[in-house]
Amino acid sequence: MELETLTLTELNRLQKRVETEIKRRSDTARRDLIKRMQKMVAEQGLTLEEVLGTVSTTSEKATAKPAKAAKIKKAAKPTKVSVIKYRNPANPEQGWSGRGRKPQWALDWLAQGKSLDELEVAPNP
Repeated sequence: MELETLTLTELNRLQKRVETEIKRRSDTARRDLIKRMQKMVAEQGLTLEEVLGTVSTTSEKATAKPAKAAKIKKAAKPTKVSVIKYRNPANPEQGWSGRGRKPQWALDWLAQGKSLDELEVAPNP
C-alpha cells in the first residue's frame, strides 16, 4: 500500500483502523499476561493481590483468594474529582478531563485534523 496515493480521508480511516487494532492487540496481550501471572502465583499458593499488593483488573478481583491473615487497611486517600476540560460535540454528555488516555471521540476529532482547543469547555467561575 502506497501511502502517498491515499486521500486524506482514506488516511484518516486507515489511522482509525490501525489505532483500533493496536488497542485490541494491547488489551489481548495484557489479559494473556495477567492470566499467565495468575497461574504462576497460584502454583506458589498465592494471589496476584498478595504478590503485588494491589488488584489491577476486575477479573483478578473475581478470582483472587482471600488473604491468609487479616490485614489492617489504611484509610484510602480521597481522590480528586477531575473537572471536564473537553466535551464531545456529537454527544455533550461525554466529557474528558484531559488526563489519562484520550477517549475515542477525541482521537477521531484529532484524526480529522482538528485541534483539541476547539473542544475546550469554558471554565466555571
